[in-house]
Amino acid sequence: MALDGFDPRWKDFPDYILGITKEIWEDRGIATLHHYYTETMPVRSPSSVVVGNRNVISATMATLAEFPDRQLLGEDVIWCGDPVGGYLSSHRIISTATHLRDGVYGKATGKTLRYRIIADCAARNDQIFDEWLIRDQGAIVRQMGWDPKLYAADLIEREGGPERCVRPFTPAIDVEGDYKGTGNGHPSGQRYADLLSRIMGADMAAIPKEYDRAAQVELPGGVTGYGWSDVDRFWMGLRAAFPSAAFEIHHVIGRDDPEFSPRAAVRWSLTGRHDGWGAFGTPTGAEVHVMGISHAEFGPWGLRREWVLLDETAVWKQILLHTG
Repeated sequence: MALDGFDPRWKDFPDYILGITKEIWEDRGIATLHHYYTETMPVRSPSSVVVGNRNVISATMATLAEFPDRQLLGEDVIWCGDPVGGYLSSHRIISTATHLRDGVYGKATGKTLRYRIIADCAARNDQIFDEWLIRDQGAIVRQMGWDPKLYAADLIEREGGPERCVRPFTPAIDVEGDYKGTGNGHPSGQRYADLLSRIMGADMAAIPKEYDRAAQVELPGGVTGYGWSDVDRFWMGLRAAFPSAAFEIHHVIGRDDPEFSPRAAVRWSLTGRHDGWGAFGTPTGAEVHVMGISHAEFGPWGLRREWVLLDETAVWKQILLHTG
């Protein structure tokens, strides 16, 4: 299908998202960001909020300087929308890169990395105008030999200390964007959103009821798990760390496409106090915002594959800024 308002070379919206990603990063078309990204677009990641294509260009160049051979391999684009309100793509990527130069991750280690990213991008008229982006920073720093908590502490110091460092993303510093959609109402999206809501509501019995017994889960930190016990361990550990935090679902997409399993993309958050024993150690009482994006595929025996992304280093940064 042709896309209204987009260059006719793109055969559909996933083709556009996959195509411009390769063009920008691997074909070194960084200047095309002047066209593909609007001048006022906000990019929210767990580590910060950046506004405008010029800031995105400078961040892109800094990343490519540190990781010159970086590749972004698109695993899936789960999308919804229309030409008027905008299309929203939840683009899941495997990135490979070698840490060849000094940069935001410290002295060059020569380590070859593999990690996931999910980018939720809103687009119309051939331009991205709103974005939410999560990189698996926990996987990145572990492959370089760091513990995520120690990396966060080091980053605070390198950014000028607690008073001057870059503030992680929270709703208080959010920037209002032009994308107002909340998804597409597809049954697979609703099914996954309901499942996450049950789990975050402490209904852990939902896991054996709704997940395939042989489910494969790709979790923060580059961890791969299998079966109900690994699913339970991850979600229990996260919720136990923030038991009183508010769980909120922000965007829900479901899709049925030829040659794909029914699948879903959900963007969600946990906002509240670090007041429990769980995945983030001794409770500190720190106010924390966890930005999450998850993808799921369903099969004949329930949820069979799940990908969950959050940034452990941004969570630790918030905790450390509270505890000093």
